[in-house]
Amino acid sequence: MKIKDTLNLGKTAFPMRAGLPNKEPNWQKDWADATLYEKRQELNEGKPSFMLHDGPPYANGNIHLGHSLNKISKDIIVRYKSMAGFRAPYVPGWDTHGLPIEQQLAKAGMKRKEMDLLDYLEECRKYAMKQVDMQRSDFKSLGVLADWDRPYLTLLPEYEAAQIRVFGKMAEKGYIYKGQKPIYWSPSSESSLAEAEIEYQDVRSASIFVAFKAKDTKGKLPEDVEFVIWTTTPWTIPSNLGIFAHPDYDYSVVAVNGRKFVIASEMLEAVAEKLEWENPEVLQTIKGSELEYMVAKHPFYDRETLIMNADYVTLDSGTGLVHVAPGHGEDDYFASRKYKLPVLSPIDNRGYYTDEAPGLEGLFYDEGNKVVSKWLEEKDALLKLEFFTHSYPHDWRTKKPVIFRATPQWFASIDDFRQNILDEVERVDWVIPWGKTRLFNMVRDRGDWVISRQRAWGVPLPIFYGENGEPIITPETTEHVAKLFAEFGSKVWFEREAKDLLPEGFTHPASPNGEFTKEKDIMDVWFDSGSSWNGVLNERDYLSFPADLYLEGSDQYRGWFNSSITTSVAVNGVAPYKAVLSQGFVLDGKGRKMSKSIGNTIVPKDVTKKFGADILRLWVASIDTESDVRVSMDILSQVSEVYRKIRNTLRFLIANTSDFNPKEDAIDFAELRPVDKYMLVKFNELAKQIRTAYDNYSFMTVYKSIINFITNDLSSFYLDFAKDVVYIEAANSPERRSMQTVMYVILKDLVKILVPILPHTAEETWTYLEHEPENFAYLAEMPEAAEIPGSEELLGNWQEFLDFRDKILKALESAREAKLIGKSLEATVTIYPNEVVRTLLTAIDENVAQLLIVSNFVVANEPVNNAPESAMKFDDLAVLVEHAAGEVCDRCRRTDETVGHNANEHLKMLCEHCAHIVETEFPEILEEGFED
Repeated sequence: MKIKDTLNLGKTAFPMRAGLPNKEPNWQKDWADATLYEKRQELNEGKPSFMLHDGPPYANGNIHLGHSLNKISKDIIVRYKSMAGFRAPYVPGWDTHGLPIEQQLAKAGMKRKEMDLLDYLEECRKYAMKQVDMQRSDFKSLGVLADWDRPYLTLLPEYEAAQIRVFGKMAEKGYIYKGQKPIYWSPSSESSLAEAEIEYQDVRSASIFVAFKAKDTKGKLPEDVEFVIWTTTPWTIPSNLGIFAHPDYDYSVVAVNGRKFVIASEMLEAVAEKLEWENPEVLQTIKGSELEYMVAKHPFYDRETLIMNADYVTLDSGTGLVHVAPGHGEDDYFASRKYKLPVLSPIDNRGYYTDEAPGLEGLFYDEGNKVVSKWLEEKDALLKLEFFTHSYPHDWRTKKPVIFRATPQWFASIDDFRQNILDEVERVDWVIPWGKTRLFNMVRDRGDWVISRQRAWGVPLPIFYGENGEPIITPETTEHVAKLFAEFGSKVWFEREAKDLLPEGFTHPASPNGEFTKEKDIMDVWFDSGSSWNGVLNERDYLSFPADLYLEGSDQYRGWFNSSITTSVAVNGVAPYKAVLSQGFVLDGKGRKMSKSIGNTIVPKDVTKKFGADILRLWVASIDTESDVRVSMDILSQVSEVYRKIRNTLRFLIANTSDFNPKEDAIDFAELRPVDKYMLVKFNELAKQIRTAYDNYSFMTVYKSIINFITNDLSSFYLDFAKDVVYIEAANSPERRSMQTVMYVILKDLVKILVPILPHTAEETWTYLEHEPENFAYLAEMPEAAEIPGSEELLGNWQEFLDFRDKILKALESAREAKLIGKSLEATVTIYPNEVVRTLLTAIDENVAQLLIVSNFVVANEPVNNAPESAMKFDDLAVLVEHAAGEVCDRCRRTDETVGHNANEHLKMLCEHCAHIVETEFPEILEEGFED
């Protein structure tokens, strides 16, 4: 036997190298084979419920890091809640209708307008299902547990039926109407867009000053005056039907170069400079209210332009006179209703002029800018043309500009229940406080919701038309359609004639002959996903409404958060969520948006192949997601170093409790050594802090707390001197078992705490805890923070000791630099304390030399002032470091004067303490001696 064989050197098969990319798929298979998600649900049956309702990602393409951040965050919450006393089922969902899928089919060569519609819809469905399968596999590879075999899809018949019922209830309350007014129109998508589908990009646009000659000034102005407008959309001049003036502004008639122009008086100086007018002469001033009902001539068409009043006219830019095209501007439309102007919108679905704009037929609207400007110049109506860069609305899918275009559309009237939504916004718990303000302002300022889309792949609007064109939406018809959709899916709308979609024997005054037609438009996909509270939470009997939490990216204030609360308040009068948590966007390491064109994208699969999913999950826990977050392979590499620290700590704890049976070897708290009591209380405080952080969805606090505990409390202190106990002391000694008791509790409970964030590593570690009854760590419960009497005093004393220890370590480092000692075990430390320090050392009642990892520790009877000159002085003590007397013990490596003095020749190389352990535990050594 060698000396090292008498030591309790911790041994474990738990590998130092994680090998996560290779191991994680096996763990995920084990979870699936063991039906781990289902087993956790069974364990939680009857407990209070916690519903995190999944916002559906769009089923198109592999997942990106934004998806990973979202799904991992949800998994952390659901895993924690499931282990913390809640029944927390998690049903993942997918948004499966809409334009992107149609675009993918177009890229594959499918031409919608040349195909049978039902065949085309089937191709859309197959594509969507393929994308769902692909993304489901991606999400599983991140270690996300969910009801993967029963997700909700917006294309499922039961979901579509629930959506129709939401529409029906809104229609029944009078919230649904058809109107023709300007809405966002995407020529690139050939469809209307909701506000949530708009994003802004900088573009270079033409701006023009145009003069409209007067036709009838009501005798108040010279008949040869010209009204000057400014616009950034020259292509809308063919649609001009009027000019707005503010009733309260003063307007000047200005003589310039033989012409007379009308502009707002306050804008004269700016406009004169812009148009390079020299010495303009003001001939007359008139109130805007006096201009009302004057008439001008259209610059190049034979029609009139009415001068009107509107309060929205400003003096921020332009001339104080606003070009009015009711078919292409929301303000223009609403303000001109008073004057009963027609709504002219001579642009077709694809953005080309129609024959309502003579001379421009078949020309793309953007090209119209040049032609219109040329015509105006020929008519001497163009006073100035220049270009400027400004922010302009774009289709968020195609990234191409949108226009305002008046077309017949179906709307949901927000005005009718806007205040109800705002009241609910006030009641919701916004985890990120500014989220409330953001959504409140959006709801307050939004117009009516355009819910119709001119596409094929989506849920049809369940609207019929009578013989006279009257829309028919009744509770009877919508419920009948809902039942048909539940049985056959929404494709039945396209398979059957209108009469076969109506209840048997249905009659309506609008169709005396019993002839009906049906709506061809589909619903906005935001109505699809915005109905998920009904299609999922209300449809599944093991879920409940409203949800406890909605968690999505910060872009969903204009999207899912918005559409969901709109439909829910409209139907139920309450928000569909009790709390909302939003997260920022994922940017690259330099803070740039990830883009394929820049080449800075990171695919989650690349991360899991190189580092493993647990590293990605640890990154999610380490960041502040309230704002945008940065990620790069270098950042993930740094996270992997933190992971290595966690793993090595777990490995040390496993190795040094491998011979510990908690049922047989555990020491009662009262019998623990003081330092072990302290560490148990310290860990108890950590558990309390982490439970609170998890409850508040503050993953970064969980992360920082764990890392701080592992680094400062364990590695730098407790586990630093632990070797001198668990390695050196006799296997069953009270000192060793006391420390092992604490180590085991920390190991066991730390693994549970880590399950939500590092499930693969936690489950791997759990396999080494053979005394724990659960087969998986996820089936255990979160550690409860215990109330330990006297813990505050204990923590206070030990914090003072750690401050004392810092001073000793400083003195030891000084002695090391002076070559007085090498390792700290070569030192004898003598302190000269004041009474406070002396009392502290008595209170902690510990082997201080062991805690400081020195060979001898002496408390002198002399006060601080009597310390030798060579001692390091502090306010409350002096510290003298000397090289310890004696020889180094070959077993414990302490320098001790008893080494070499044992009567037994075979024990002379040991100190008295180690010799006693060997005599007791390995008596054969007394005769046989140690091997070399």
